[in-house]
Amino acid sequence: MMLTGKTKVYGIIGHPVTHSLSPVFQGYFAEQCMVDVMYAPFPVCPENFSSALLGLRYASVQGLNITVPFKETVLPYVCMDDDVRCIGAANTLKLIDGQWCAYNTDWQGVREVMLGTGLALQGGQLLMFGAGGTARAVLHAAAALGFASVLICNRSNNRCDSLCQHAMQQYPQMICEPVAWEQSAVDQASVGSSLMMNTTSIGLSPDQTFPFQLSGEGWAMDAVYRPDGETAFVLAARGAGRLVVDGLPMLLAQGMKAFEIWHPEQKLDTLDVLHWMVKKLNRAPLSLPTWENTDET
Repeated sequence: MMLTGKTKVYGIIGHPVTHSLSPVFQGYFAEQCMVDVMYAPFPVCPENFSSALLGLRYASVQGLNITVPFKETVLPYVCMDDDVRCIGAANTLKLIDGQWCAYNTDWQGVREVMLGTGLALQGGQLLMFGAGGTARAVLHAAAALGFASVLICNRSNNRCDSLCQHAMQQYPQMICEPVAWEQSAVDQASVGSSLMMNTTSIGLSPDQTFPFQLSGEGWAMDAVYRPDGETAFVLAARGAGRLVVDGLPMLLAQGMKAFEIWHPEQKLDTLDVLHWMVKKLNRAPLSLPTWENTDET
């Protein structure tokens, strides 16, 4: 699409952003919906964040995705919706009446993939590895879907305890308990956890292996994605006989929700987007029970 003086600008702000797939699929969304926009990466050093956010607002950039390390840093500079207040992090901004309004679509991406597993989630148990910002989005999704309990396994006990306290305050209807960072505790927590999820950064490097042997029946979801889909967590879970999905569908789902916040008159086709991205990355088809298999086109 040709850029003109009427073209509206959107983008992603983070440090770093060179690895981000967001410009790739956001460009595809704009092309499919035939909207006159461009989407650009904005690499910003942490010490320049507040100035950059102000400058982008003054330049009338219409919307931003927020990625590491700014999802929590951004909060003092924005108007928050209820989800952002509850989670304590934002990943999407929209310029409304000259002000940045903040949303969190990460939890919606998690929710869509959890639903895609076809599991009976209401009253279920989730075993989650990690206690950072992504974990908070997962907790929000788990509470919205009616999980009875979430078991949290994290290397830092203090951070794990802090997240459990946050969960008890925000989601009193859902039991949230810590799990020791050791094999025997993971073995015990796996029993009855039809869904387990990795929210740590383990697996971003190709030479990393997951620190635990996994077990149990059901699904395993990774927040980490790799072009080939073979993350350390995915490999460990598949070796245990679990059905697996890496972070690509979650990434696409949250990006689609952000696009629809910016362009509420548009509606994207989840399956079409997943087909396209899988082909773009030249990776094996993804299959979720409530999503059609991507090997048909």
